[in-house]
Order: sequence, then C-alpha cells, then structure tokens
Amino acid sequence: MSDENPQTDATAEEPQTELFDLLIPPGVPSKLIIEIAKKFDVEVVERKERLYFANMEGDERILLAFRGNRENLELAHTYLVEKLKEFIGE
Repeated sequence: MSDENPQTDATAEEPQTELFDLLIPPGVPSKLIIEIAKKFDVEVVERKERLYFANMEGDERILLAFRGNRENLELAHTYLVEKLKEFIGE
C-alpha cells in the first residue's frame, strides 16, 4: 500500500481546461461586467497590454478581461456587443 494521497494522483492526471481572455473595452459599465461574469461563468482579471494607436504607441496599460473557456467567452462576447449597442442606442 502506498503512502501517496490518491486525490493528488487523480488531480495530476486530469487534463487542464484551456483558458482564453476576452478584453473588456474601457468604458463598459461595471454593472454589465458583473452581470456577464455571473451569467457566463467567467472570471474578471487584469491584463497588461501594449497600446498601438494614436499618441500611445508602445504604452502599457492594465486592462480588464474576462477569462474562461472558449465556448463561454464566445457567448459572453456576443452578449457584450448586444448590450453595448443597446447602451449607446444603436
């Protein structure tokens, strides 16, 4: 009989889910960010990104992103775009 913890062995053999990030555009209402995180089971994380436009060439900013599996992020992206269009009156 082994002294090893069987739970550790089983956990080590489980394949890890590949995670993706969906950047949240600056200005998205915090209420919408919270709603999407809960509704689509994604995590809100900070991510450092280099900017490449206007007079900010090469500047680094910390942006928010949703992190989760591909399927949930695709659903979250569609929902985010739909809600932002409603928000700006398009």
